[in-house]
Amino acid sequence: MTVASRRVAVIGAGAGGLSAARHLLEQGHDVTVYEIGSHVGGLWAYDNDNGLSVAYASLHINSEPKVTNYRGYPFPAGTSVVPSHEEVCAYLNRFTDEFGIRERIRFRSRVTVVEPIDGVRGTGWIVGLDDGSGREFDSVVVATGHQGLAAHPPFARGFTGEYLHSSDYREPLPFVGKRVLVVGVGNSGLDIAADLAPVAAQTYVAARSPVLVMPRMMFGVPTARVLAKINKPFFPWIVQRQIMRTIAWAYHGRMERWGLRTPQLRTHPASNATFMAHVAYGRILCRPGVQDIEGRRVTFTDGTSTEVDTLIAATGYDIDLPFLPEEVSPVSGRRMETYKRVVHPSWPGLYFVGFFNVSGGANISMMDVQSAWVAALVSGSVTPPSEAESRADIEREKQRLDKRFPHAARYGLELEPRQYKKDIARELRRRNSNTSASEVVGAPASEVHALREN
Repeated sequence: MTVASRRVAVIGAGAGGLSAARHLLEQGHDVTVYEIGSHVGGLWAYDNDNGLSVAYASLHINSEPKVTNYRGYPFPAGTSVVPSHEEVCAYLNRFTDEFGIRERIRFRSRVTVVEPIDGVRGTGWIVGLDDGSGREFDSVVVATGHQGLAAHPPFARGFTGEYLHSSDYREPLPFVGKRVLVVGVGNSGLDIAADLAPVAAQTYVAARSPVLVMPRMMFGVPTARVLAKINKPFFPWIVQRQIMRTIAWAYHGRMERWGLRTPQLRTHPASNATFMAHVAYGRILCRPGVQDIEGRRVTFTDGTSTEVDTLIAATGYDIDLPFLPEEVSPVSGRRMETYKRVVHPSWPGLYFVGFFNVSGGANISMMDVQSAWVAALVSGSVTPPSEAESRADIEREKQRLDKRFPHAARYGLELEPRQYKKDIARELRRRNSNTSASEVVGAPASEVHALREN
C-alpha cells in the first residue's frame, strides 16, 4: 500500500525526537524538527546551549549499549559497558547524520505555540515560533522531554547559603572544602553525592524516601543485566523484591545500618558505583528528610541538625509544555493523560515521545518503540483507539500506578518496559493491517508471539 506523505513537526532533537524523525522519514513523510539550541542530543549534550541539559561531567547511562541502542543501529565497538554522556551524545550525532535527519532540523527555533488549526479537531496543527513565523502540519510529535522544569523543595526558601538544583550541577570543583547537603536519593542524587565526597569537607544526603541502593556491577556484568533475569511475569513482585533486597544486603548490608530506609512498596532502585563506599568511610552521612531550615542550619525529621554551606536539591522535575494551550495539554501534575504514553485521547494528530521513567530497561530503546508506533499511526497503517477507549485505559493505568506506588507523585511517569512492549504488540494485533508487531516493538517475531500469548 502506498502511504500518503504527511507534514509532521517534531519538537526537540534529543533521543526521542531523533528517533521519531528517523521512523517518520523512513515512512516517506515530510518532517521538520524544531530544536531550541544548536546541538542534537538533548540532555546528553553536555552544557547544551538549549539550556535544558541536565548532564553533569560524571554522568553515565544506567543501561548497557546492547539494550540501549535504537533498533538496527548498535553502539560502535569499544563503547563502555556503562556509556558516558560523551559516548551517548556521539552516538546520537552519528545517528542524526546517517539517517539524514540533520538537514531536517531547524536549530535555534523556540516553539511558542502548538494549536489546532481554527481550533477544530482533525484539521491539522499550527506550530508557531518566537520569531513570529508559523507553519501548518498534519501531525505534531512532542519530544521535549520531562526534565526541563526543576522542582524545588519548599524548604529551600529558608536557606541562606548557596543553593542549586541538581540540573545546574556540573562538576565537584566549586565545592572543594565545603559542607554540602544533597536532598534526594535518586540516581542523580547518588551520583552528585559520590562526586562531592572526595573533595567536600563533609557531604550529607537527605533521604526523603526509602531507597534500595543497588551495586552497579555484579559478577563482572552490569547489575541491570542480572535484574532483567528476574523481571519476568512468572516471578511475583514479592519474589522480585526479596531478590533485590538480598542483592543489596549482600553488597551493602541493610539500608538502615547507614541511615537509609528499605522500601516496603514498589520503588525505582538507584545505583552508583562508589556511593556506598563513601558512606562506609564516613565521607557521606545519610540523614532522613528535612524538617526545617533556618539560615544555614538544617533540621532533619529525626530531630538532628547541622550547618551546611551548600544545598543541592536532587528533587526531580515537573512536566513543562508551555507551548500547548490549556485545553490541549495532557499534563496533570506529574502525569501525562495520554493513551499508552503516546496518543492524545482528544486531539488527533498530536503525539508524545519520551514522557516516561523506565523501570528496569533503557530509555532510548523504549523511545524507539514509541516512535515506530507513531510513524505507523501517522501513516494510517495503525488506527488509534476511540476517545472513550483512551480515557478508560488512562484511568486504568492511573489506578495501577496508584496501587503500586501509593502517595508517590514522582512515579506518575513510571513505565515497565516488558509490559509496555506487550501493550504495543496487542495494539498492533488489534488494530494493525500492514505493520508487523515485531517491527514496531523491536523484537524478534518469536518474542512478540510469546508476548501475545502472555
